[in-house]
Amino acid sequence: MPAYKYILKDGKTVRWRAKFYTTDWTGTKKQICKRGFKTQREAKEYERLYLDQQNNTSDILFSSLVENYLEDMAHRLKPTTMENKCFIIKGKLLPYFGNLKVCDIDTIKVRKWQNELISYRDETGKPFSQTYLKTVNNQLSAIMNYAVAHYRLSANPCRAAGSMGKSRAEEMNIWTQAQYEQFSSAIQKSSVKLAFDVLFYTGMRSGELLALTPADILPSKRIDINKNYAKVNGEELFLEPKTPKAKRCISIPDFLYDDIREYVSKLYGIEKGDRIFYFTKSALDKEIKRIAAKVGLPIIRVHDLRHSHASMLIEMGFAPLEIADRLGHESVKTTLDTYSHLYPDKDQQLADRLNQFRRALPPEEEFS
Repeated sequence: MPAYKYILKDGKTVRWRAKFYTTDWTGTKKQICKRGFKTQREAKEYERLYLDQQNNTSDILFSSLVENYLEDMAHRLKPTTMENKCFIIKGKLLPYFGNLKVCDIDTIKVRKWQNELISYRDETGKPFSQTYLKTVNNQLSAIMNYAVAHYRLSANPCRAAGSMGKSRAEEMNIWTQAQYEQFSSAIQKSSVKLAFDVLFYTGMRSGELLALTPADILPSKRIDINKNYAKVNGEELFLEPKTPKAKRCISIPDFLYDDIREYVSKLYGIEKGDRIFYFTKSALDKEIKRIAAKVGLPIIRVHDLRHSHASMLIEMGFAPLEIADRLGHESVKTTLDTYSHLYPDKDQQLADRLNQFRRALPPEEEFS
């Protein structure tokens, strides 16, 4: 693993370059040369890690496996999904497993890692949420499954180690309509008020809201949800909806339709394809917390307005299938899994209605 020393143009500064040969996935031999290392050790370490990434066995370092995994997934996943993956991997996986060979990560190491995250408390004594723990654990398991499929790892140690966290939160933070109207009435900026009104009374995702254009507001008092807005590494993106079912048309109440049309009519020079709302998700997050605290409401996330909308529909008696279509869920199972805890008395209501139905039958029809 040679490294070569050279002098910069100033005639004084010493730098090192790594120069070596490797064979790519097509069988083509090629030369790799990278300059600018301050020490010989850095140059050799670069070569070592580069060649380790070419290793297609479980002897590969976890950090090198992650590089290959992310490069592969970048062609298959949305930029927002990749951004979330990278954040979790960088903060919660690489500090623990980065310097280990994949084949050396066993169930004991996974369990110890899980226990550290379960035991974590921030400066206020708050632990990671159960759903976050589940998400982080699933990410490690996905990477190890990738190693099983492509790097000859005999088995995924996460399976034997068991999971941590929960898929669904035991309690869901929501506002009632009365609480939301208390919040809405305290908003001074018309654009912010309208944005939150749309979120609460449609149940759409914040990325769907921020992607709305005048062309999406249909004369039939419906909103055509056909794209998702995101900002990744400073780049503004219009993405395909989260799932095929997320592309949908939803009806909106007259008052909301009128408010949207009036607001858009006051936006000077706006074109049909221009965004209606030009703030960011983080700005919405800050506003909902600030105003909720100001009026004494429980603090919730922007995404919880979507849950609040679903809760309101359930209370109004709409069926799960209708709610699934409105929210853009891929299946009604997703709706039931997410909101089943909001139906605690629905079974009793069903029994009561059956009682009423039977009592209403004429005597001669009871045994027909």
